[in-house]
Amino acid sequence: MQMHHIQRSPSARRSRRIGRGGKRGTYSGRGIKGQNARAGAKFRPAERDIIKKIPKLRGYRFKSFRPQPAAVNLDTLARYFKPGDTIDPVALLKKKIIQRLGGKTPQVKILGRGEAATKFIFKDVTFSASAAAKAKQG
Repeated sequence: MQMHHIQRSPSARRSRRIGRGGKRGTYSGRGIKGQNARAGAKFRPAERDIIKKIPKLRGYRFKSFRPQPAAVNLDTLARYFKPGDTIDPVALLKKKIIQRLGGKTPQVKILGRGEAATKFIFKDVTFSASAAAKAKQG
């Protein structure tokens, strides 16, 4: 065996560092200066990547800023009140049928589900068309 027959194992070789000369040249295919020549260069700001990942809301959306009245049906009133009782927003709050909105007593609208078999006295409430017709009959 002679000296020129000896080979070193491939694992002992070090990998070449990029941009240090050699066959690829000084710039290693990155060109001279500029954003692409720098390490860790990204064209977009990170905020834009985050924004792009957020799901978008499609279509027209309008949330009304006006408070909606609390809806109460006739069958609910028949369950909680006796005939001849006065029904107003304060009475409905006491029975916990409706809740306060932003610390204020909400407006109340009576809806027509159920039958108006009993007579009530209504104060400071509005009626739907079907509830008004049933209230006149009852």
